[in-house]
Amino acid sequence: MLVSQYDYILVVVSFIVAILASYTALNMAGRVSTSTGASAWIWLTGGGIAMGIGIWAMHFIGMLAMDISMSMRYEPLLTVISMFIAIGSSLFALWLVSAPRLNLQRLIPGSIVMGLGIVAMHYTGMAALQVSPAIVWNMNWVALSVVIALAASFAALWLTFRLRHEAAQVALMRFGAAILMGIAIAGMHYTGMTAAQFPQQHIMGNSGFSNNWLAILVSMMAFSVLGITLLVSMFDARLQARTSLLATSLAAANRELARLALHDTLTRLPNRVLLEDRLEQAITKANRERSCFALMFMDLDGFKTVNDAWGHDVGDKLLIAVTDRLTQQLKGQYTLARIGGDEFVLLVEVSAPDEAATLANSLVHVIDKPFNIDPYDVMVTLSVGIALYPHDGKNEREMMFNADAAMYHTKHMGRNGYHFFQPSMNALAQTQLHLLNDLWSALEHQEFRLVYQPKFNAPSGPVIGFEALLRWDHPQRGRLTPDVFLPLAEKTGLIVPLGNWVVDEACRQLSEWRKQGRLVWSIAVNLSTLQFEQSALVETIIATLKKHDVPADKLILEVTETTAMNNPDESVRVLTKLTELGVKASIDDFGTGYSSLLYLKRLPASELKIDRAFVRELSRKGDDATIVSAIVALAKTLNLKVVAEGVETEEQRAFLTELGCNTLQGYLLGKPVSAESITAEAYIHPDENIHEGK
Repeated sequence: MLVSQYDYILVVVSFIVAILASYTALNMAGRVSTSTGASAWIWLTGGGIAMGIGIWAMHFIGMLAMDISMSMRYEPLLTVISMFIAIGSSLFALWLVSAPRLNLQRLIPGSIVMGLGIVAMHYTGMAALQVSPAIVWNMNWVALSVVIALAASFAALWLTFRLRHEAAQVALMRFGAAILMGIAIAGMHYTGMTAAQFPQQHIMGNSGFSNNWLAILVSMMAFSVLGITLLVSMFDARLQARTSLLATSLAAANRELARLALHDTLTRLPNRVLLEDRLEQAITKANRERSCFALMFMDLDGFKTVNDAWGHDVGDKLLIAVTDRLTQQLKGQYTLARIGGDEFVLLVEVSAPDEAATLANSLVHVIDKPFNIDPYDVMVTLSVGIALYPHDGKNEREMMFNADAAMYHTKHMGRNGYHFFQPSMNALAQTQLHLLNDLWSALEHQEFRLVYQPKFNAPSGPVIGFEALLRWDHPQRGRLTPDVFLPLAEKTGLIVPLGNWVVDEACRQLSEWRKQGRLVWSIAVNLSTLQFEQSALVETIIATLKKHDVPADKLILEVTETTAMNNPDESVRVLTKLTELGVKASIDDFGTGYSSLLYLKRLPASELKIDRAFVRELSRKGDDATIVSAIVALAKTLNLKVVAEGVETEEQRAFLTELGCNTLQGYLLGKPVSAESITAEAYIHPDENIHEGK
């Protein structure tokens, strides 16, 4: 028999191709398992072809590495068939390992099919080698090659399935597994080659044709196919990683936006929107399971004093500290929400009223201890109102109103405690509830009216303008004043469209007066806190002035001192925008809130309005006189006009005029009346010039 020799350079190349083909198989398995639909089939087909060509090329290069002096050539059809057998086996292997599960019932038959496919590929390729005389096979070595092929297939499928997912540690293990798989495949090939024995008769000299160029061509083709496949796979993996990172970042951003939409930004507690959803769910659950729950409306006693005395920064820190203390007392299923400045609502499952009372008592006592808000020791207390479902309400709105009513009862009874909602409170709660229901439709049904209180040049005229005051002509209860319904409008957010209506109607009426020749008159409108904080306020004012053709300097926006100081920097920004347009700003109820003179001098206001509380008890020797004198002096220093409201006696008018107040307003001079009464010229002063500039 002729002993074959090998070109060791080609042997090394064949091992490298086997390892590269194995790595491609591992990588493609990862691509297929993480893809879906048409993408998965593309990776399966492309990966199978690349892997099959790689294994076939390794086999072919190994055959070319055999160096024997004899005449031989390759039969084209069998050579191509052997390549398709390799591709088919590779496609089957990738399909098998891309399944969600790979147990022994699938692994063993799959290993047999793949192993026999590799054996068929090898011996079909050997059959394509035409030598003279024919090859003599050593069946022991053939059997061994079959065993190695089956074992290698089993190991390859198992490793490919286990290492198909992307990870840093998996990538390193995948490289090691590719080396072992490549050695096993090459080992099977060279075992099969050892089984081939070539007889020595009819030995012919070398024809002079070298197989080196053929080996180089096959090697380049194999490396190109495998390399391109791996590069495409790597780029796709990187793109998937970036896409996954982007998707993760987008999901995180969406979660944060959802959290901000449903949670209070200061305390991180659920806000009113989320509370209403949880309350609706609790009612549904209670109806289904015939259980009950408690709704506790909680308000901090003395919180406004803390804000006024030490500022909003200390107030914010106090709210966070209160939240921490309340949360520490809560266990089980509950929702603690912050729905307003110092208003909290607790929704909690209870089995009996006693359980709710015990919890409320613990909450009251845990708050009734000093809070160390550096550098201050702050004291506040807690007033709690409790409503039990289903006894104290049938829906979300009734439960909230009844719990709120119980909380106000606690405040009236001395604060720092709790009370359950009782039928005796029902009249007030039901009145408020019905009033709220009517309030929603009142604007649509045009039930609101404006009355106008004249403002006089001190001491007795002429009239220089009017303050627009809101009234509600309720179908059953008659005319209602703002103190009855505005708190409800503020709680529900209806205050914003209602406030916009007031501005629009006041400007419309002023436009009518201007058409009648009353060009010197101005109109003053009060802005609520919620309305003042609306981002579209400036645009709304501009549009309203343009709509009714009213000069900007004839509109005075009255903002309470508390509202202006709630967010001083934002107040300065908004009022500056408005005053740059010509609109005038007035600081209402001055002296009743907490002001910083640093911000007050920055506010672009044109006047200060002294609160009626100081005017009511005004006498030349009282404390109110001292306060009013100080306010007037401060206003003169800041070049602001002074408006005094609530003037009801001749003594008050004379004293305020003497102090230097520019404008007076009150029942002594004129009560709020309808626009029709003003049109009837009841307030036209004899000396009034009706045209500007005269």
